[in-house]
Amino acid sequence: MMRSLYSGVSGLRTHQTRMDVIGDNIANVNTVGFKRSSVTFKDVFYQTLRGGSTGATTATGLGGTNPQQIGLGVTLGSIDVVHTQGAAASTGNGTDLMIQGDGFFVVNDAGGNPFYTRAGVFHFDDKGYLVTADGFRVQVVEDGTDASPTLHDIKIPIKNGDTSEGFSTSPTNGPPQSLSIDSQGIIHIVDADGKKHDSYQLAIAKFANPAGLEKTGQSLYRETASSGTNQTGAAGIKEKGLANTSIIPSALEMSNVALAPEFTDMIITERGFQANARTITTSDQMLQELVNLKR
Repeated sequence: MMRSLYSGVSGLRTHQTRMDVIGDNIANVNTVGFKRSSVTFKDVFYQTLRGGSTGATTATGLGGTNPQQIGLGVTLGSIDVVHTQGAAASTGNGTDLMIQGDGFFVVNDAGGNPFYTRAGVFHFDDKGYLVTADGFRVQVVEDGTDASPTLHDIKIPIKNGDTSEGFSTSPTNGPPQSLSIDSQGIIHIVDADGKKHDSYQLAIAKFANPAGLEKTGQSLYRETASSGTNQTGAAGIKEKGLANTSIIPSALEMSNVALAPEFTDMIITERGFQANARTITTSDQMLQELVNLKR
């Protein structure tokens, strides 16, 4: 069977994968905190028809020859997540938060397992916990400079007699008078007794290789061996490499997908797919001619 036929098939597969990634990028053009992915290809392996040789040492000898090899197609090289900064969109909602710079918000599921997100769409639930749109609890730190900081849920009292977390004391006189979050992620609360509390900061995690994080859906990421161990601190903490990181309250980070490059990549991918399809049809025509030689 002709090698070009199988090379064309491999080209169809890889271009289809690239088109799948482009389609996902475009579908999430308005997804808060979404990071686009890019695809690279690589050649597979080669069949060597003749190896290279060195030139003869005598004056009358022949020169060296290059190897003769035929490539056997293409395969997927990588699918990389591009963690560039997305644009800011003002919402006017005080619990909507955006990270300017490196890092991820830390959130826990019902089992206390940590996940990481750039989507700061937060709200206080019916129990008073600060949570994501899917109910994951947002984490705060007491001291972001600690080597291994202790993370906590943040909970405000919502009724008389309710206790709270994240306060220097635990008021029991009902909902707070006011709540705000500054550019360092410090949560400022004036409780029902008129006392100010600002001892907790939003936890920010940084990774040596954020592209190595695993996407789990719901705008969440999970730590992997490729991403490296998280360095958790708070915005503005130099010791954790977060000196240039800040929090923008009442705003959300939009997707970093740009439609113009995506459509350009779509055209290139489509043409690559068509070219490989043409390779298959041409190879098929050559095989048909070979079969017809018997007539």
